[in-house]
Amino acid sequence: MSARTLGLIGAAAGGVEQIRTSLVEPALARGWRVAVTLTPTAGSWLEDTGERQRIEQVTGLPCRTSPRMPSAPSPHPQIDCYLVCPASANTVAKLALGISDNQALTTVCEAIGARDVPIVVFPRVNAAHTRQPAWNAHIEALRGAGVQLLIGDEYWPLHEPRSSAEKDLPWERILDAVGRVVKPGSSESA
Repeated sequence: MSARTLGLIGAAAGGVEQIRTSLVEPALARGWRVAVTLTPTAGSWLEDTGERQRIEQVTGLPCRTSPRMPSAPSPHPQIDCYLVCPASANTVAKLALGISDNQALTTVCEAIGARDVPIVVFPRVNAAHTRQPAWNAHIEALRGAGVQLLIGDEYWPLHEPRSSAEKDLPWERILDAVGRVVKPGSSESA
């Protein structure tokens, strides 16, 4: 039996610098294979700190930030579930609108349209982002497409800009949510 593959998409939001130790390694310990794709800014942040290379070492897969050549094979295996974490307000808006202007967004926007694997999104946003007039429409568009959104006080109580509490993201709850949307043995990866 092959391990299920989690497609982890990381955006340039608070917590992205911890995805290896807080998401990738715990997911591997839970039996997942993890394929990571980062937005360009998140990729440059993690490149600068050496985290991108560490992610590649622990996953055994390239940590993608850019598209492959059309004739090249996909560097990642078939995905059984996508987790967009952390998702910036920009990423949430672009996913809702179908804007695929980088590899990370292209991957998830295609999956939203295909509707063949579960997609879980953890928006790492503040209260001002959610008061932006288009926010609720973005959330409803994603929910309407079947995306599981991890929002609300049980995941991350909103705070005002530049006033966030010094606490970790709810990494375990996020991985638990992924486990709930993927039925054991429901899909096999190559």
